[in-house]
Amino acid sequence: MAISNVHYITDSTQGLEPLLKAGLNWVQLRVKNRTEKEIYNIADSFVALCEKYKAFSIINDYPQLAKRVGADGVHLGKSDMSPAEARALLGKDFIIGGTANTFEDVEGLYEAGVDYIGLGPLRFTETKKNLSPVLGLEGYAEIMQSCQANSIRIPMIAIGGVTIEDLEALYDLGLNGVAVSSAIRKAQNPAAAVKQFLGKA
Repeated sequence: MAISNVHYITDSTQGLEPLLKAGLNWVQLRVKNRTEKEIYNIADSFVALCEKYKAFSIINDYPQLAKRVGADGVHLGKSDMSPAEARALLGKDFIIGGTANTFEDVEGLYEAGVDYIGLGPLRFTETKKNLSPVLGLEGYAEIMQSCQANSIRIPMIAIGGVTIEDLEALYDLGLNGVAVSSAIRKAQNPAAAVKQFLGKA
């Protein structure tokens, strides 16, 4: 299974359909500060919408919920369930991603058998509270070099304030793709922004 080059992060299904029509094929649902029932309802309609357009549906933070609504995968933050526990719960065919900020994080996730790593943040971003230290391109370069030196080969997705202008530099460093939210959602034409990101992937 190929991990997409463009991951879109959203907290609802609002405005998602035009983006899926534009070719978006990997969406991560990150819902905070809602009741369990509200999160379930959003996740359920999210998975149905992704299925309609044959896009991968990834649920942030909630492995049990991801299993219950039939999502394709789960993305685990540093304080969530461990990848090993999630794998035991969800089985070998489920996509499991993890968040990393240091080479040690990457090493741990790689050994735990995740399918891809969200590495970041590239720069300050308002969409995330409790932000890890900002890496910048230099931080990415160091981590990617350490991965090469230790024969760690796993899809790496840059996250955190990524814009279309960053893509070339990130791909040159060996990253496989980017996870974006504001760069698409706040664009004048979000569907056109999706096509632009996919076109540079």
